[in-house]
Amino acid sequence: MRFRSLFLVPALCGGLLTSAWAQDKPAQPAAPTSAKTDKAPEPFTKVPATVQEMRDLQKRVQEVYKKVTPAVVGIQIGGASGSGVIVTEDGYVLTAGHVSGKPDTECTLIFPDGKRVKAKSLGANKGIDSGMMKITESGKWPHVPMGDSKDLKKGQWTVAIGHPGGYVPGRSPVLRLGRIQNATDNLIQTDCTLVGGDSGGPLFDLEGKVIGIHSRIGPSIAFNIHVPVSTYTETWEDLVAGKSWGDMLGSTGPRVPAKLELGARFELSGGVLKIAEVKSGSLFDKAGIKVKDLIMKVDGQPVVSKDEIEKILKKKKSGEEVVVEVDRGAERLSLKLSMKTNG
Repeated sequence: MRFRSLFLVPALCGGLLTSAWAQDKPAQPAAPTSAKTDKAPEPFTKVPATVQEMRDLQKRVQEVYKKVTPAVVGIQIGGASGSGVIVTEDGYVLTAGHVSGKPDTECTLIFPDGKRVKAKSLGANKGIDSGMMKITESGKWPHVPMGDSKDLKKGQWTVAIGHPGGYVPGRSPVLRLGRIQNATDNLIQTDCTLVGGDSGGPLFDLEGKVIGIHSRIGPSIAFNIHVPVSTYTETWEDLVAGKSWGDMLGSTGPRVPAKLELGARFELSGGVLKIAEVKSGSLFDKAGIKVKDLIMKVDGQPVVSKDEIEKILKKKKSGEEVVVEVDRGAERLSLKLSMKTNG
């Protein structure tokens, strides 16, 4: 069996999760919640400085892997492959929106031991790339708790698990260890290596809770994007009901609503948001933003997605000016974008 990680080989596992890692079946359509303690543990951010500390970190990751892997599934849907994670005893599965696809589509889930079960796709928020599925066969399924992605810290250790290249018989779900580089309400960026087939798989903290779902594979090892798990909790009822909403633009997030016409198309370049097209007479054009400019900051805030730009600009009033910092060649420019909305 093959594993991928920074410096450790995770322990293999089999069977179901222990009761200590299970959740009570939620009353539908309420979202499952993690057990609360008086004081939540601090996110694990320490970088090992000794061999013993490396061994301690390795042991901790192995324990997480052993407990959560039974709930990590491969997904086969419409001739494509992806990954997912079961979060309730009755078989609700979190995955990426671009994996779940059209609601009510039949699919197959594959457990680490090779067992296959039938499922169907439910709702999806295509704007943030969250999606959900439900096992349609009866049973009590191994599952893991959902964490809170609003409490993440830069440098926090994370464990990414999935099926790179799709499910491979005889190969356990593959583990990658990494750290959080950036976290917002709309995305989590880590340096956990992802490849095709990982999409929809879970990102765990070192408490063994799901904190994100693999979404977009970046151009470099340090730029891979995950959907924050909190958005699943916040939109649980809509996802369970099979609602589909939002509009995805490539790998950089949803298109700008009609009331906020930026007039620009974006792409990722080396982990940075790059201008691929500017419409003549648009807000970005009038601000002096040009094709190939690299967007570094908007209103003083670093941005790594179009969705983040939208979130910042939507808070501005019509006519207000916003400074957009761009790199143009070797030069850093501060350009003023004058907000103007329709209606």
